[in-house]
Amino acid sequence: MFPFYSFLQTVMQVIRVLVMPIVKVTKRMYRSASVVTSGCMVIAVVAFTASGFGAGGKSAITAFAEGRFDESGEALEEPEAEELDLITEAKIQAQLTALKQESRLVGEQLVNNAIRQQEASEKAKAELAAKKQKIQEEKEAEARARAEEEARKKAEEERRAALRIPYTAQDYQVLLRIVQAEAGICDEKGRILVANVIMNRVRDDEFPDNITDVVYQKNQFSPVLDGSINNVQVTEKTIECVNRALSGEDYSQGALYFMNRGRSEANAVRFFDGKLTYLFSHDGHEFFK
Repeated sequence: MFPFYSFLQTVMQVIRVLVMPIVKVTKRMYRSASVVTSGCMVIAVVAFTASGFGAGGKSAITAFAEGRFDESGEALEEPEAEELDLITEAKIQAQLTALKQESRLVGEQLVNNAIRQQEASEKAKAELAAKKQKIQEEKEAEARARAEEEARKKAEEERRAALRIPYTAQDYQVLLRIVQAEAGICDEKGRILVANVIMNRVRDDEFPDNITDVVYQKNQFSPVLDGSINNVQVTEKTIECVNRALSGEDYSQGALYFMNRGRSEANAVRFFDGKLTYLFSHDGHEFFK
């Protein structure tokens, strides 16, 4: 049918070129010719239906309708092998582009994952290093604290050693009785302070050089004057406090005198206040130097 259709188009072109310039064609004549030509085309299509498309099971009209046409109604040719190659190549290029894009995204994801893993690893290493540093610092602080504590204990031991005095069994018993008599109603520190004063006098050049002589020195301690030193019952607490004093425990600040203001005679109070230096008071006793 297509050759015939082309033939009719050629005839129409010849008429336009040869006849129309010679014969004056009116619009009515042109429309009539168009109608006749269209009718001939329809007849030709019907006539060629059985012969042209019989084997394919399609009519010429159906084949005509299924053909490829451009905007003016002209039939388009089927794509050639070269055009098919170009289409195939374009599809391949599109697929390759998509694969490249996907590969790039996957690559970026892998790189990001690697970066995150590296950052996590570095963070873990930093935290581990910080923990190790903290542990090391704690160990060093503990070592310094132990060293300082040992130095303090050593200094305290040396200080106490310097405060210790030699004494006999008699000295020990005298010290127990005088502490019980003077401070038996006081707390532990009060009893240790009385023993400290006795021991400070033993170390001082102005007093005798042993406990017994210091305690029994004339007019020094009221329990010796009234004889109550011989009647006291020494308690376990007093023994403990005297032992602590003899081992070097000292709160006296070098005190050489003490008095109970409410139980002391007026002339003794005047002597303490006028001749001695007040240091502190504790549990009813005032201490002087």
